[in-house]
Amino acid sequence: MVNIIVAITENNAIGKDNKLLFRLKKDLQNFKEVTTGQIVVMGRKTFESIGKPLPNRVNAVITSNKVIEGVKVYSSLTNAIEKLKMEFPEKEIFIIGGGQIYKEALNNDLVDTLYITKIKKEVLDADTYFPEIDYRKKWRITDVKRYIENDIEFFIYKAEKND
Repeated sequence: MVNIIVAITENNAIGKDNKLLFRLKKDLQNFKEVTTGQIVVMGRKTFESIGKPLPNRVNAVITSNKVIEGVKVYSSLTNAIEKLKMEFPEKEIFIIGGGQIYKEALNNDLVDTLYITKIKKEVLDADTYFPEIDYRKKWRITDVKRYIENDIEFFIYKAEKND
């Protein structure tokens, strides 16, 4: 099972200057709950913004020319998914960013499930965006929860691919 987990704004913004746009406690708790014990796959910039491997997960980084201590390194997303599925058949794979990795995963139809935190705000000065998705055509929402934190309304969705 290959999943995407991401927090996006109304205008699909996900980051600025290699940082998250919002730090919402419930979103971060959800991320931890869903990914702990599983595999997280990310691009080099996302890994560098986190600064270290995420605990209690298999960490995989897509990069062309680095060896990174404590993580598995792959030259491409498709290669990473293929190898990780074979090495850890009992675990789910969660793609956690950044923008280019999300785009590649969606364009190559590699994803089964989306875990999306939709923040009811627009961020106009972001520099990283999540690809536009037509949820009605390809995905069906199977779960949604609404939250408000620090006067910010957001929804945590789970969407599965239509067969």
